[in-house]
Amino acid sequence: MLRVLKGNILFAPAFGSLEVIDHGCIVLQDGKITGLFKELPERFQSAESDDFGDALIVPSFCDMHLHAPQYPMLGMGMDLPLLDWLNTYTFKTESRFADPEYARKIYHEFVQKLIDGGTTRVCMFSSLHTDATGILMEELEQAGLCGYVGKVSMDRNSPDYYSETTEESKRETLRWLKESERFQNIRPILTPRFTPSCSDDLMAWLGDLAKERNLPVQSHLSENRGEIAWVKELHPDCERYWETYHKYGLWKNGTLMAHCVYSDETERKAMRDYGVTAVHCADSNINIASGLAPVRQMLSEGVPVVLGSDIAGGAQLNMLDVIQMTIRMSKIKRIESGWTTDFLTVAEAFYLGTSAGAEYFGDRPGFVPGQSLHAVVLDDSAFTETKNLTLKERFERAVYLCKPQQIKAVYGNGKRIK
Repeated sequence: MLRVLKGNILFAPAFGSLEVIDHGCIVLQDGKITGLFKELPERFQSAESDDFGDALIVPSFCDMHLHAPQYPMLGMGMDLPLLDWLNTYTFKTESRFADPEYARKIYHEFVQKLIDGGTTRVCMFSSLHTDATGILMEELEQAGLCGYVGKVSMDRNSPDYYSETTEESKRETLRWLKESERFQNIRPILTPRFTPSCSDDLMAWLGDLAKERNLPVQSHLSENRGEIAWVKELHPDCERYWETYHKYGLWKNGTLMAHCVYSDETERKAMRDYGVTAVHCADSNINIASGLAPVRQMLSEGVPVVLGSDIAGGAQLNMLDVIQMTIRMSKIKRIESGWTTDFLTVAEAFYLGTSAGAEYFGDRPGFVPGQSLHAVVLDDSAFTETKNLTLKERFERAVYLCKPQQIKAVYGNGKRIK
């Protein structure tokens, strides 16, 4: 079925660049992009259309690191450092997802909030509960989102009310993987919570499983100085944090590592050499005072970087807010460095929140023929002086000012889901 989207089209085809088609058209065939046009060709004139007039049509967002069971505690515990925050709030909140009925209620609302904010592709942590993880995957799949969800593995250094034995973790991981076979667009990703939460036995088993089934991996890396010191105590044979994943086969092409605030040159080189992607979580890094990640340096050294809301360390689920914070944090980094480090521009940060995530899922940046449409329609008509601005100026202001109420339509995997 042919369909045409009409409006002002903007996207980031490369880091730092922005392509604009003033009152253009996106032609879809069965949800896949056929072409982008300034003027609609005659052969498509009879197609059904979604005409958004003077609104902005941009790629939808990719949230590459967030904790779904922490959604109920958004905005809580922001005065605590990471490890205290986990023990005071996080584990208690996540433990409630042992109740499938509670999980269904929370995850249904959570998924709708993702869509309301224009997020259509995700990589997220669930809790350690197999049944709740299946419910989360089901809610995401039914709503039309794509991506990865991981049942958390954690068999040590966790409270008694929220932990699993090594054998339980192995058994439940296999059960979860079997049940995940029913999903098409939401796929499993192995998720050791972080090195301190997983025994050597469990880490080794997960590494073997990742290799045996060719499964991706996600976890945390070098987020907090206290965490790094703890990892060193647990693994004195490892000079740096990343080696605790590498020695068990979890450090490989496609692995996602959140934060990387204190990743030094050696650790960053290991990321680049092995194809490990850093997930920058600016809001979380500020909220729980972890530090300022060297994003510009990682990018210049060839480390793949994407963005994550990291709720509930991050207090903002909407990726436009995450992009804003990414820009602001890069400016703080520049000030801290004595103005020797360039901050991220709007176009650069937008690329990280859209195109870079899409590339992780195998898509080329922007609206490319042959790919399923992932798009957001931003209506900035309520803002003053709109008619006197260029499209690039309107885009910049939209990044800073648009909230979910300005998102008039969302397309995920070729279908309109809002």
